[in-house]
This record gives sequence, C-alpha cells and structure tokens, in this order.
Amino acid sequence: MILIADSGSTKTDWRLMEGAMEVSQVKTKGFNPYYQELDEMVNEIETELVPVYGDTKIDTIHFYGAGCSTRERQQRISNALTPYFSTTKIIVQSDLVGAARALSGDNPGIICILGTGSGSCLYDGNKIVRNIPSLGFILGDEGSGAWLGKRMVTDYLRGHMPKKVIESIKLKLHIDKETILEHVNHKPMPSRYLAGFARFISENIDQTYFYQLMFDSFTAFAQNYIIRYGNYSEFSCHFVGSVAFYNRNVLKHVAKYTGFEIGNIIKSPIDGLTQYHTKNN
Repeated sequence: MILIADSGSTKTDWRLMEGAMEVSQVKTKGFNPYYQELDEMVNEIETELVPVYGDTKIDTIHFYGAGCSTRERQQRISNALTPYFSTTKIIVQSDLVGAARALSGDNPGIICILGTGSGSCLYDGNKIVRNIPSLGFILGDEGSGAWLGKRMVTDYLRGHMPKKVIESIKLKLHIDKETILEHVNHKPMPSRYLAGFARFISENIDQTYFYQLMFDSFTAFAQNYIIRYGNYSEFSCHFVGSVAFYNRNVLKHVAKYTGFEIGNIIKSPIDGLTQYHTKNN
C-alpha cells in the first residue's frame, strides 16, 4: 500500500491506496518545514495521523509539500514521519512537483499554484525545467490567499476602500488594528492567517472592490511569473488551489487580458496524484 500526501501551509490531504483502490483519506493541518519547527509537525502526526495509519503496513509514503524544495527541508519532513513509519520508504518532494504530476501528468505545461501561497514552474512532462521563485508572502506570492489578505487588511486599516466595504468587514469579520498586527507580527504562520481572508473576498466578488482586488492579484501573478517563461504562449497554463478554483471566472478574464491559455483548474492535487501513482506505481 502507498500513502500519498499533498500538503500546503494550511492543510494536508492524506490518501491511502492499495493498487488502484482508495482505502481511506484524512485531513490534517498543513506541514511547511520553511516556517514550522519539527516538534509542531510531530505533534500533528502523533495526534491526527498515527491514530488512523499507525498500525497500517504502508510500503511507501509519497509526500508533496509547500516549503519542500530543498534536501534539508525534505529531510525535516522525513525525520518527522520516520519514528512512526520506520519500515516505510518515505519520498518527499516539493508541492510544485506534486502539482505538475496532478495537473499535467506526462504532458508539458506551465504549472501554477494559487492557494495560501503561490508558485509556478515550467514542466516538460517529466521534470521541472525552470522555476521562478515566489519568494514567500512578504516579498512575493502574488496571486495567493496570503497576498490577497495582506492587500485587503492593509486597505482596510488605511481606509483605502469604499465605506460600504469597511462597514461590511467590521460587521462580518470583527477585526481591528491590534488583532491584525498581533496575528501578523507575533503569532505563528501569519501567511495562514492572512490567507484566511481569501474566502471572504471570494464570497463578495460581486462587489467592485473585491473583484478588482482579485483581478489585480491574478494579473500580478501573470506578469511576475507566467509571461516570464519566454515561450509561455506555446503551453497551456494549469492551476491548482482554492483561490484559483473558486475564482476561475476572474482568472479566465485575466488570461484573456494578459494573453495566456488556461488548461486545467483544480481545487486540490490529491485526485490527480492518485491517478499519477496508480499509473506509475
């Protein structure tokens, strides 16, 4: 049996497969070794994963995760899992590799992640051949939930939005300057906190302010990533992540405006990864 994990900064989907048959699936919090300490990841494994799969004979774990682009951070994920799955082969790769396999399989394309964070790469159907770094939510991550949340709360605190929108945020989200700054500056995983506002933005996308915010976000992503792959017009651009999935109509408008071709848009890679590993197991 194999256990496939697709992990972002917010959540992880775990799916146990026996051959081509799905045995079970669970969700845990996200694992991101770039931001999280080992003990935090171990605690989540002990409390949420081990009770489900601790006694299961698993041959291989395929873990695809945000923040897993270097050997050192891949090893941190492996170190967190090994004590509980010591006889299991553990293969840790980046979320971009997982997204490429889920979205494009064995076909070339430009792969885009728009979830809590953002990312992109040029994929030749077998491996990533070019990657423009996203730089994280402080320096980059255009198009992501964290980027959207950062822009929204900044506009809110400075009053750079219509009064009607300000009143709606006050009424529905109950946030103020002190609460926002505490989460962003002093609590763990500020990107996760900021990305939490993406759902509110999507739910109010019919309002001009929120539509323009989403449009600007996707345009910034296209300009900083997609069109920087010089031959981008030769490939379909595939998207994965809740921000892309729930706002795909805005994304399609940006594609028409910017001049790139959209291929697949999916919410989560786990189904595509299941198909990939069933075919290539």
